[in-house]
Amino acid sequence: MKKSLYAGAAALALTSGMAVAADLNGEQVTVFGPWLGPDQEIVEQVLAGFAEATGADVRYVGSDSFESQIKVDVEAGSAPNVAVFPQPGLAADMAAGGFLTPLADGTGDWINENYAAGSSWVDLGTYADASGADNLYGFFYKVDVKSLVWYSPENFEDAGYEVPTSMEDLKALSDQIVADGGTPWCIGLGSGGATGWPATDWVEDLLLRTQTPDVYDAWVSNEISFDDPRIVAAIEEFGAFARNDDYVVGGAGAVASTDFRDSPKGLFSSPPQCYMHRQASFIPAFFPEGTAVGEDADFFYFPSYAEKELGNPVLGAGTLWAITNDSPGAHALIEYLQTPEAHETWMARGGFLTPHKGVDSSKFSDGATAKMNDILLGATTFRFDGSDLMPGGVGAGSFWTGMVDYAGGKDAGEVAAGIQSSWDALK
Repeated sequence: MKKSLYAGAAALALTSGMAVAADLNGEQVTVFGPWLGPDQEIVEQVLAGFAEATGADVRYVGSDSFESQIKVDVEAGSAPNVAVFPQPGLAADMAAGGFLTPLADGTGDWINENYAAGSSWVDLGTYADASGADNLYGFFYKVDVKSLVWYSPENFEDAGYEVPTSMEDLKALSDQIVADGGTPWCIGLGSGGATGWPATDWVEDLLLRTQTPDVYDAWVSNEISFDDPRIVAAIEEFGAFARNDDYVVGGAGAVASTDFRDSPKGLFSSPPQCYMHRQASFIPAFFPEGTAVGEDADFFYFPSYAEKELGNPVLGAGTLWAITNDSPGAHALIEYLQTPEAHETWMARGGFLTPHKGVDSSKFSDGATAKMNDILLGATTFRFDGSDLMPGGVGAGSFWTGMVDYAGGKDAGEVAAGIQSSWDALK
């Protein structure tokens, strides 16, 4: 049910020092997004700040069927003013169908100047319209980071290990752990019907560390085939970790059958079954009860190769806000999302990362989140989870199963050719 958040008098001067250039007293601005429960309550507080600043009557509705419902709404002519897309691919489809309105002139310049790896965010929000012309349609707000390695500080201290700052150092540390009689990695690909997806994140992260971002982009769009030597090499980079019996708990044969939710638990056993686990920011939800992030568990950036000089790429995901029913209020809301205030409101409540360089990091709900955000701010390149941008039959199908086959011993080139064949069949 739509809910009026605020309908008071306009107060155009924001605490951030930036003014939303519109007096929207009484104008209704509707927002449709994927958030329900606690996240809905938080986004409503963010929108209440916009309402207070402009006098707009802001109404948010959330749905766990956002992807299907937004298609129905735009085709029926009943779209909200602003829609919050969990994936760029759906927004790109909407733009191609003529259902999105380009963001105001200058928004791309603002993103380039104020977001870390700003050009990456502009590229991720730019799509072709119905005539094939590119426009900036999406503004990213609320981001997740995947390029993380989790570890136990106590275990590292006991063994005398230091956090590596390059991929060369990470591999050397892995070898050192083996030489010391330990196992460096916990890796699990099991996830029920989605078994295999954790390996896709590994491959994406490693591709960004071995090739330039344009290669990643061309792979995601299939302008570069899945069995291109550069992609096969990234799969084999994953194999250097996952198919090395000395590197993983239970040996390489256990990788595909170990549930990803159980795989990090070896970090916390005594003695430790493993020392490192590469996984996204959500994984602490599956740590043993009572595990304190920042104390019992910590993380570091999954590092890039020093010798390759490809900067500090970060893999992740996030939501983008786009105008699906043009109005002054819709543009003003996108402008409000450019203020530190809009970000800090959610930062203070947890579960929020942002590439905005102008926010006050002391506003984060805890030190671990602030540290994670520093990784995002240190990114020279940001790329969205590639499998989420591929056709479902590949990104949520043959890519998953192909990685299971590869972890089980199948040749990387053969696996990649099979995935490419499945993609060709969808064209």
